[in-house]
Amino acid sequence: MTTYRVCFFFRRQYRAASGQAPEAIQEVFGQYSEGGVMREQELRRFMKEVQGEARAGVNDAIKESKYLKELQKKGLSVDEFYHYLFSDDNAAHPSSPGVYQDMTAPLSHYFIYTGHNSYLTGNQLSSDCSDVPIIKALRSGVRVIELDLWPNETNNNVNVLHGRTLTSPIKLIKCLRSIKEHAFEASPYPVIITLEDHLTPNLQAKAAKMLTKTFGNILYTPTSESLEVFPSPEELKMRIMISTKPPKEYLESKTTMTSPTTSHKVPTICDRLFYPITKLFIKEKEHEGQNVDEEEWSEEVSDHEAITNDHELNEHYQEEDPEEGDGKSPIEYKRLIAIAAKKMQGDLTEALKIDPHKATRLSLSELALEKAASSHGTELIRFTQRNLLRIFPKGTRVTSSNYKPLLGWMHGAQMVALNMQGYGQPLWLLHGMFKANGGCGYVKKPDILLNDNPDQLFDPKATLLPMKTLKVRVYTGDGWRFDYHKSHFDTFSPPDFYARVGIAGVPVDTTMKQTKIIEDCWTPVWDEEFEFKLTVPELALLRIEVFEHDVSDQDDFAGQTCLPVWELRTGIRSVSLCDRKGQTLKSVKLLMRFDFIFH
Repeated sequence: MTTYRVCFFFRRQYRAASGQAPEAIQEVFGQYSEGGVMREQELRRFMKEVQGEARAGVNDAIKESKYLKELQKKGLSVDEFYHYLFSDDNAAHPSSPGVYQDMTAPLSHYFIYTGHNSYLTGNQLSSDCSDVPIIKALRSGVRVIELDLWPNETNNNVNVLHGRTLTSPIKLIKCLRSIKEHAFEASPYPVIITLEDHLTPNLQAKAAKMLTKTFGNILYTPTSESLEVFPSPEELKMRIMISTKPPKEYLESKTTMTSPTTSHKVPTICDRLFYPITKLFIKEKEHEGQNVDEEEWSEEVSDHEAITNDHELNEHYQEEDPEEGDGKSPIEYKRLIAIAAKKMQGDLTEALKIDPHKATRLSLSELALEKAASSHGTELIRFTQRNLLRIFPKGTRVTSSNYKPLLGWMHGAQMVALNMQGYGQPLWLLHGMFKANGGCGYVKKPDILLNDNPDQLFDPKATLLPMKTLKVRVYTGDGWRFDYHKSHFDTFSPPDFYARVGIAGVPVDTTMKQTKIIEDCWTPVWDEEFEFKLTVPELALLRIEVFEHDVSDQDDFAGQTCLPVWELRTGIRSVSLCDRKGQTLKSVKLLMRFDFIFH
């Protein structure tokens, strides 16, 4: 019997990528050119009437690029004009616009780029602790670094790790040296180190020596025991600040939680892994059932505190190690604390009372913030006008996932701390917020959050009228053909791209809209316009995402970015897209138009 094999051959066919300007751009060019050429006078008119740059000269508009030389030599053709629009010179949000906001107000008047568990390389339970993510965060502009301090196995040195988990430790001194080396690479404005302190008094004294020796005169130490008003970012340039609970308060909070019946056994690996998760899930279930006692308002609901063995910790404080330290109480350690973290006492109303003689910091978990925002919204905003509020992820985010940061920002929280180890929409929003003000890590809070008139305190739940409308027109996109392999999105055909555009802000402003799908094309032309009514434009971020439609599977990610609405350059602009982790792609850009209508 003869066996025949039948072979099928498929030839991939790709439509040639077109560099031709879309019809809408050709129409604009026709309005501002003569005889198919745009000269200096026409470009100046275009810059004034479309781009809203009446005061900018032509040289300012296109700088020292090749387009300026072409313009001066023979004028721009439609293709040259189109390529100029796509260039970085014409970006919707320049990468380095410089710091322009007032930096002389107290720290409490600024949103601050904040990381959570900054030393972890991955998940919250078993990843390595390292200075590498700390360095990466500082280089990207993060200004608040968190370190969890624990005694080493022999109780004679200080480690940084996520306590009672399987995370491997790193020595504190290595973290401090890396912070000093990289603190001001991205920004000259102050770096704040928040310490989660689980040390004995002797080790606190040792940590103080490490801090003073490593940072020297760049370490900011207050002249009095507590600050009445926080200094400004301008005053604190090139300085490092320490923020934690004063030693006495930390000891009191731990001893009051100690149970005389707590077991003395050394925790096993299983204990270390499953005890914290079990305890945290119980807390969350209680929260969902609204049967939560007042302790959940406190900092002890954090993953740091919930996973602490209270009896074991109290033993640390009672131990004396004759071979370490000088036997003195950690007075020097307390003196180094520039921003004292507030000990939670009583309910939230009590915690949010303002002491006119002391500026402090309070921490709330994301769950506690949700409850506080519902019942104490305006009190949160009043508190954050003088004091710092730090928000941190709930402890069950063991994969280093994140919560949405807008709820914290709209209630004035300066330190909305996110896990930097992963990626996703919350991190994209964080990156977008801190593109503002030159990417210096400090963004001035809008006046609505700083108005201390009791009758005019901002209420995020209030029904407000739109202040302006943002019109967004999505023309086209290009660059995927350079950054991705031909078969990356579809094996046998070009990709089918669509764009999503929307607003992240106060609830009434938050929305997302989508273009049509353009099939089989590496340079999709959508030419669609959307309108977004904004009641609080000062807190609005423009979200832009592109996906490749897949009929049989989940749509493929093709780029994203978030831009501060208040810093958008109007007119026809290029928008560079980033990958999932927030790194700018080499070539992928959209061409869009932005216009504001004021009400």
